[in-house]
Amino acid sequence: MEARDPELKKELDATLQARHELGADYEPALIESFLEKVEQRMDGMTDRHVRRRLAEQQMAAARGGGPRPPSASTGFGGRFGFGVVSLVLAIPLTAIAAVNTGFKGLVVCWLGIVAVNAVHAARGWPWADRKQREESDWEG
Repeated sequence: MEARDPELKKELDATLQARHELGADYEPALIESFLEKVEQRMDGMTDRHVRRRLAEQQMAAARGGGPRPPSASTGFGGRFGFGVVSLVLAIPLTAIAAVNTGFKGLVVCWLGIVAVNAVHAARGWPWADRKQREESDWEG
């Protein structure tokens, strides 16, 4: 397995080692701790990405550029990638929900995963009226 983030790989190795030493009783706490670190890392990457996109848009506006072409996330590859990532993240979420709340938590967890994927997939439907969404009542 080739790690893209060596620090995160070290954290995972340390978590697995701690689980081995402490036993299964501490597994939920160790998983939660590791997932918090992953979430912090993802938040940082998201912040950097948003800042970069905002800077690009500001530069395009300053240069008098027209609207940008649609992003790759609206195509099949973007939707497929989103689905794969959501399923990968569903594994620990399912484990946490099942361990902490049982079957009800498992159902709620998967309903949330399905809803997020359905909303993401609906963004790219050709019959969705994009102009109506842009001029919604929410934006005043």
